[in-house]
Amino acid sequence: MPLTTGEPRVALITGAGSGIGLACALALDAVGVDVVLQGIDRPQLEEAASLFTREPGVSVGDIAEPDTSRRALDDTLESFGQLDILIANAGLYLGSDGWDVPLHRVDSVVRINILGVMHAVHTVVPHLLANGGGDIVVTSSIAGHVDLAHEAVYSSAKHAVASFVNATRSRLAGKNIRIGAVAPGVVATPLWAINAHDTGADIPALVRDGRALLPQDVASSVMFMLQQPRYVNIRDIVILPTDQAI
Repeated sequence: MPLTTGEPRVALITGAGSGIGLACALALDAVGVDVVLQGIDRPQLEEAASLFTREPGVSVGDIAEPDTSRRALDDTLESFGQLDILIANAGLYLGSDGWDVPLHRVDSVVRINILGVMHAVHTVVPHLLANGGGDIVVTSSIAGHVDLAHEAVYSSAKHAVASFVNATRSRLAGKNIRIGAVAPGVVATPLWAINAHDTGADIPALVRDGRALLPQDVASSVMFMLQQPRYVNIRDIVILPTDQAI
């Protein structure tokens, strides 16, 4: 049912310590959904937990490792006894050709952006199937819809995510599990600023001028997807700042 029905709902959000993941978790909390914040940085997650009206669960680990997803599901069930929504959000950005950075950075981007999504989805699907259905939203990128030469590794990883989400949706058709992806353009998050070497960016000016989105804008799109009637599955939402010509 849509989130506004008041039925108890529980969401697991990966990469929830900051940026889009945190914004999604806060938006869910605001409509009465219990959330579990998953990420690799325990102090960051515990600091984020103080922002919520309902005490969230916390699950720590590298989502690219298969056991982490299993532990995150177990932590969710231990905290709240159920899981209804997965926001597979954890990811890394690499604005580079790939050959000009240490190869371990390429490896990290591919593992987290692709395997992190696959492990999380493959872990929760059997649980959702056994419990009558649920929702999965994956954070992708406009780079998964357009071949971006200046970020070939990142773009390739997000293309893989887009393909995985659509193929999985096809296999889950008729099983009451909705899965879709939100694909933003430039979003003013700590992750983007660090990787763009732009930590001194004037975020309000970027947003005002239509050159960047806020994490809350992406979270609003995720909430729109989740709040549709059960017979509606939004496969993709692409959301761009108005000045991003792509």
